[in-house]
Amino acid sequence: MQIKLTFLGAAQTVTGSCYLVETSNSRFLVDCGLYQEREFKTRNWEPFPIPPNTLDFVLITHAHLDHCGLLPKLVSEGFRGPIYCLAATTEITEIMLLDSAKIQQEDAKFKKKRHRRERRKGPYPEIPLYTIDDAKASFPLFSPVKYGETVTIGKGIEATFHDAGHVLGSSMIKVKIRQNGEDRTILFSGDIGRRNKPILRDPTLFEEADYVISESTYGDRLLEPLEDAANEVADVINATVKSRGNIVIPSFALERSQELLYCLNKFLIENRIPHLMVFVDSPMAVRITDVFKHHPDLFDKEMVKIMRQKKSPFDFRGLHLVRTVAESKAINRIKGTVIIIAGSGMCTGGRIKHHLITNISRKGSTILFVGYQASGTLGREIVNGAEKVRILGKHYPVKARVVQINGFSAHADRAGLLNWLSSLRKPPRHLFVTHGELSVSQHFARLVREKTGWEKISVPEYREEFLLD
Repeated sequence: MQIKLTFLGAAQTVTGSCYLVETSNSRFLVDCGLYQEREFKTRNWEPFPIPPNTLDFVLITHAHLDHCGLLPKLVSEGFRGPIYCLAATTEITEIMLLDSAKIQQEDAKFKKKRHRRERRKGPYPEIPLYTIDDAKASFPLFSPVKYGETVTIGKGIEATFHDAGHVLGSSMIKVKIRQNGEDRTILFSGDIGRRNKPILRDPTLFEEADYVISESTYGDRLLEPLEDAANEVADVINATVKSRGNIVIPSFALERSQELLYCLNKFLIENRIPHLMVFVDSPMAVRITDVFKHHPDLFDKEMVKIMRQKKSPFDFRGLHLVRTVAESKAINRIKGTVIIIAGSGMCTGGRIKHHLITNISRKGSTILFVGYQASGTLGREIVNGAEKVRILGKHYPVKARVVQINGFSAHADRAGLLNWLSSLRKPPRHLFVTHGELSVSQHFARLVREKTGWEKISVPEYREEFLLD
């Protein structure tokens, strides 16, 4: 029995999730994600460490770009095998990749003009990482699966997808490999969701696995209860109404935007906030919200009950789903307080930048962050207290109120991660801690060792290889 596991991403970083598994009969990836931290973005442009045409298949845990965002590049460079994931993930990934490709093309064009004007060159080529056509070329390769369904994906290799409770269609993937009459199981956590989160079911627990790859995004902290986080959002909205500004919420199009709508709908029903206009200014978030409507089978009991009562959080009075650029620009001409939910969640691109330009220097407005802000992103700069930020090539003083609420995170916190690992009845042969900033992953690895007594725990480096016996 000899299996090689190589960490090609999310190794001592938060983004870029990508793991290479090689057996005597097969070679495959689990996730193929985009790097989003500024200091690691150049890795997106590097050639894949292995020829894509030598890969047999790819398994995708969920549709966030840091887990699937390099698939078009992989395909354009020669990969032709199947891509396995949940049906909902297939639908959302297609939306995400088209949007990402569009942004890649627009950013390349914009940077080329700006660099020419400034007579300089940037750190990346002035061509898109991939195009819309590249994204579309990957779609025929998707092969949808269901939760709990065991799929034979190679000689002696089976994969079973389980609900991760993170975003719609998110999965933990348990891979079983048989070689020379022996079996080994490798459990990939993907991103682990929080228990009792709105809309989705709780993450799956496991009793055994030989090898475990666990995320650690919030492995060094406890998050406030979801109910407290929701109360804070209501307080922020009411305070901003008094100061006559706007509430601008940089939000991830997948899950966070839908959870915000869930909360706002609840507040409005309970008359806890004024009946303001709410704009979801993200064509991608609008399309993903439609996907949610297609998959009520993935909802938890409470959400199913709400839908049956015809109180859908995706269709309430005052909600405007913005689709066009003209509609987006018109928001800034509205007098009075409005709530603007726009992508991207870390302010790395999309329409949020234009709303920041309009509101970040306005004392009455609030920039409300409800998601993780990775190192090197504009969002991290703002929450870290920058007095001035650069947006689309110009500098703006930060005068708006800046609030960060971590309780909305779709990631399990330290307690949730420990709870997930503690469900294992015996220590795995090796635990690999990934998907976190280095200090956080190291902290969580030490904590697991102290709490469980497990000895074989590693925080792998980028491109580090391990032989699994």
